[in-house]
Amino acid sequence: MRPLRYGINVTLDGCVHHEAGIAPDEESMRFWTAQIARADAVLYGRETYQMMESAWRRPASGAWPDWMTERDIPFAETLDAAKKYVVSSTLPEVDWNAELVRGDLEQAVRSLKGEPGEGLSVGGVTLPLALADLGLIDEYAFVIHPVIAGRGPTLFAGLHERLKLELIDRQEFRSGAVALIYRPAGGGLAT
Repeated sequence: MRPLRYGINVTLDGCVHHEAGIAPDEESMRFWTAQIARADAVLYGRETYQMMESAWRRPASGAWPDWMTERDIPFAETLDAAKKYVVSSTLPEVDWNAELVRGDLEQAVRSLKGEPGEGLSVGGVTLPLALADLGLIDEYAFVIHPVIAGRGPTLFAGLHERLKLELIDRQEFRSGAVALIYRPAGGGLAT
């Protein structure tokens, strides 16, 4: 069974909105590039898929947009090439190396986890909340940034049951951000 890994940037006060003033740096971009690279595929909900596609899909011209710096391009190339699964009941179709996931979420994700491979990566806010409630996430990666947003959506708002996690790795960045990697307490893969 391949593990399902969730990763997200978060402020000190728990905000997970992409506009919360979290400025990516070279180290955090390398960290997220490695996280995507070690997955067989990424799993997104509709909103995250559309947001990521608008920012990180290689334009038809083949040239990356001017706003991208050298530190952004490895992440963009890795994500652009990655297989993607999109959980949506409203999108009629997807492209960008993506496939729609419909029907029972728990059954669909269990099926994806049951396929051979190195793992799946999930991003976003709403879909990971549902997957955490179902006990399907095997690893949590949080890059905690030294920012207090004071507003915005927070990490796991509305979670039904408390999750007890065990720290398995940490990495400090020169910016003051810290990557913390957890797994559900008790170890092993979530079923």
